[in-house]
Amino acid sequence: MSNEKVYNMAFAKVYPLLIAKAEKKGRARTEVLEVTAWLTGYTPEQIQAALATDLTYGDFFRQAPALNPSRTLITGTVCGVRVELVEEPLMREMRYLDKLVDELAKGKPMEKILRE
Repeated sequence: MSNEKVYNMAFAKVYPLLIAKAEKKGRARTEVLEVTAWLTGYTPEQIQAALATDLTYGDFFRQAPALNPSRTLITGTVCGVRVELVEEPLMREMRYLDKLVDELAKGKPMEKILRE
């Protein structure tokens, strides 16, 4: 799948999949909101509001209020891709969120997921 296709996907279609992935492994929707807020600078309320709009997944990250400077500490693989080596900056931000949700789903404690 091309990057542009991913960037143009509806945020309201992609985000529930991330929530479902975490919930399937016993984690809470609020935890997914928390890691997303930590990464992007959106409040949980702003994230919820974005789900009711036609915002694209790419624009969700492009318009992020304050990307967390500690996000560069996120390393590892998602779908066989090392997140820290993704060259396209926008795709790297998306992969960071994927990795955070993966860590949630694997049972990692929240204080270790939020690298501060």
